[in-house]
Amino acid sequence: MASGEQQIITSDASSVNGKTTQLAAVCHGAVDLRVEERPIPAPGPGEAQIQVALTGLCGSDLHYYSNGANGIFKILSPMVLGHEAGGVITALGSDLPSTCTLKVGDRVAMEVGVMCKSCQFCKKGKYNLCTGMRFRSSAKTFPHLDGTLREFMVHPVDLLYKLPDSATQIQAALAEPLAVVLHAFRRANVQAGARVLILGAGAVGLLACSLARASGCTQVIAVDIESAKLDFAKKMDWATGTYTLPKGPRVSGAEAIETAKSGWEGLKADPAVAGVEGLADGFDVVFECTGVESCMQFAVMAALPGSKVLFVGMGTPNLLLPTGPSLLREVDMLGVFRYANCYPEALALLGSGRLGNVDQMVTQKYPLSQAEEAFQDMKRGRDKDGNAVIKPMIYSSDHQ
Repeated sequence: MASGEQQIITSDASSVNGKTTQLAAVCHGAVDLRVEERPIPAPGPGEAQIQVALTGLCGSDLHYYSNGANGIFKILSPMVLGHEAGGVITALGSDLPSTCTLKVGDRVAMEVGVMCKSCQFCKKGKYNLCTGMRFRSSAKTFPHLDGTLREFMVHPVDLLYKLPDSATQIQAALAEPLAVVLHAFRRANVQAGARVLILGAGAVGLLACSLARASGCTQVIAVDIESAKLDFAKKMDWATGTYTLPKGPRVSGAEAIETAKSGWEGLKADPAVAGVEGLADGFDVVFECTGVESCMQFAVMAALPGSKVLFVGMGTPNLLLPTGPSLLREVDMLGVFRYANCYPEALALLGSGRLGNVDQMVTQKYPLSQAEEAFQDMKRGRDKDGNAVIKPMIYSSDHQ
């Protein structure tokens, strides 16, 4: 876009339709979420102001809400939660990049990790490992960068992606967890014909199932403690088989190892695995999407010799893994931390229809004013009507 065509607002964009304040869902600590009035920010140089449409809630949001921390990252000051979002541009700041084609009114998805662009990792294209990364709604860095659970926000334009006309705001919000999945698939180098195990059937796990099926994986087995999520995966034809783990308390160390062994033995005996020749020997790729210690151990046990385990889930700061057996079997254990250079492909996949009707993953929507109820339902796994919570979203405007 030529500079004369840009719709730029450099002053008083902190007032939108006469409003100067907005609602925001702010986490002050464990089980201390407050919907507060915050000023509406004006865009600075290279930024856009966005009216947030929808934000999807994920496991890290729930960890912050429940514990005031996500693994080793503890909230040190009140922080707006949420990082899976899309919205509509309401104003543009000055000094936009010459490559920027965005305009006021465009619907966009937001890549919410703001990298430094100058460290060795950014220069290598591995900006998810950026030493100066500031990620929205993450307490990894301080001061924290507020998240998307609010009505308006500002964000760098080079981290905004215009949605095609056919895309929904739900898909804009799902681009973030799908980017995580894509990054994991790239690290695993998943090939057509692979036999895949996915531990955890939350949004990331379900999207991993969908992408595995779309990628030509012949066996995709999903495991979770919630049968409703597994039933959904089967209904969507995203899993060729499922297995429900028994619920129990979270354990660690040697006790977790025993829980993992029991889970793996149970899965091997289940028809979903026992009925497929050679599958009880292990899987070509295992995606661990829970961050639960016993499941992380389970993942290593379920890997075929010479295969890969991708640790996608977070939440266990220190854990015991069966590294001895994995080394002897040449099982590669790979960490997955966020994503890099995945958003364009994620949005293209979502828009292509190859993954199926992913919008159906969203089982509940809540207004921003009811954010506390959304987190409580997510924590229980059921809403007030007894329906399973698969992917809850909070809407901040009429653009949902």
